[in-house]
Amino acid sequence: MTDPRTFAQIVEAQIDIWRNEGWLPECRGATVQHYIQGGSNADPILAEYYVKWGSRSSELGVSNDDLYSALVTNAEKQPDNWNLQGRQTEVWKQYGTYSFCYVPADIWEPSGANTKQASRSVEYAFGDFCISQVAKGLNKTEDHQKYTKRASNFLNSWDDTVSIDGHTGFIQNRFQNGTFNFTDPRHCSIHDPLESTCYLNAINTDGFYESSPIVDMQYVPHDTAKLIELQGGKDKFVKRLDWIFEEGYFDVSNEPSQQMPFMYHYADQPAKSTKRSREVISKFYNLTDTGIPGNDDSGAMASYAAFYLVGLYPLPATRQILLSSPWFPTINITNAFTNTTTTINAINFKGNNQDGVYVQNVTVNGQPWKSRCWLDWDVFEQGGVVDLVLGEDEGLGCGDVPASLSTGGYA
Repeated sequence: MTDPRTFAQIVEAQIDIWRNEGWLPECRGATVQHYIQGGSNADPILAEYYVKWGSRSSELGVSNDDLYSALVTNAEKQPDNWNLQGRQTEVWKQYGTYSFCYVPADIWEPSGANTKQASRSVEYAFGDFCISQVAKGLNKTEDHQKYTKRASNFLNSWDDTVSIDGHTGFIQNRFQNGTFNFTDPRHCSIHDPLESTCYLNAINTDGFYESSPIVDMQYVPHDTAKLIELQGGKDKFVKRLDWIFEEGYFDVSNEPSQQMPFMYHYADQPAKSTKRSREVISKFYNLTDTGIPGNDDSGAMASYAAFYLVGLYPLPATRQILLSSPWFPTINITNAFTNTTTTINAINFKGNNQDGVYVQNVTVNGQPWKSRCWLDWDVFEQGGVVDLVLGEDEGLGCGDVPASLSTGGYA
């Protein structure tokens, strides 16, 4: 958003690892190759770069052709050790109905750790969505259609027979024969009666990583509309989100939970997104030496706070930026590469109490904008002025609700 040159260097470095080692890296720290955390999460980084800056790649020193080839390698070719790079692609593509695939819980392969199957299944689906976005931009029509279909693979991990506290339908591990391996939705949460952990250790054999089934069921960032449908409609979806926050299942210290506060937008209740996102800052962040809630994970927790403080939340690999109210009366976002500045004005700003912080109206460069819930990347790429009129009315909807894959997709 502010420094595409550095972003391009990061992306080109990842592509160069693919050129030399055959696959994109998942988790590099201080030049050391570490174990894969979840899916193949270089995919959203490269796709985020391409969707926002791919048209300027010749100036930024990135090969779009190599970027795409690296993504396809990750999606289609299984490495000798998918603990360290790439995906467990062969079983991912083999099991499921039509294009709807999953990683079975009862397949043992010597080339990787046979764990995190449910988490990897939903993350692979998001990775394929990211690849579809790049394919679309490069006019690779068949690939775009292929990876768009595979982006719906999360559906194969959805078990609509599992219930807890009146909420039905959760992500579950699944066997080769199609039956589900029941896991208590509270597994690896603060309410887990077995006090299980879901980390990179030998005892984690239940299919989930750094989250519970309650959290993983919400991880469909590219198709929240379909998630709302699976959970019984907007009212039930909102009740489920409320339950997650109020019962302590939301885990700010790990990335799988991070998009949850803004998910009320998709149910046309932006005031609740504003409340929850502000609660994240006020409850979990402070100015002491322990002011970040957990491991910063190479800047993940700090950047998360930065976006919330400016009232924005980017949806990776799209040009859609989710919108709430900022914590400051005026914010200037300057980009030295494009020589542009985007100014966000919070009109009627009265501080950060819970009253009067709800977006009532939005204009972009003096013209009425169609949504109270999202902005287009254009205003950050080209520069401009965004005026947010704040007030106390919590009943206003989005106007134009943020996009989802199943409601027409993304521009």
